[in-house]
Amino acid sequence: MTEQTGTYVVTHANDDSAVVRDVDTAQVLTLSSNPGLEVHDVLEATVAPDPPLEVSWQVVEVADRRSIDVIDSDLSPTTHSTELAAEADVGDLVTNERAGTGEIHVLSVPPDETEDAARDVLEDVETVTRAARLEAVRVEVRRSPDDGVVSVRYLPD
Repeated sequence: MTEQTGTYVVTHANDDSAVVRDVDTAQVLTLSSNPGLEVHDVLEATVAPDPPLEVSWQVVEVADRRSIDVIDSDLSPTTHSTELAAEADVGDLVTNERAGTGEIHVLSVPPDETEDAARDVLEDVETVTRAARLEAVRVEVRRSPDDGVVSVRYLPD
């Protein structure tokens, strides 16, 4: 094994170690130490196998580090998001670029499953991983139980 450089999201962290996931390859790496990382941190970093056994990894260099906030918003989805959901079948995901930077993902779900769907999005590490790939720093989850709409906004700031 050799050094590798990439974008990693921290999926687990404690005082002594951390687990990171490459946002492009989905490779999961256990770090033999924790250089101050917290869950949902995103690293642009170089990692290398930790000698002598090389079963865990160590951070060699950090080019950038940021945190992604995942927010459970009390706002309703925008009119545009609601219109996108209305055109989709239940269970479908519609992806739409935001004006400027970022994306909006709209899920059409049965109205009685809206809260569960929103909670799933909020708790899923894939939400943070997707945000890292999109270079977002904030994810805002909105819902409308009356319409069966969950909107996930990946925002640059």
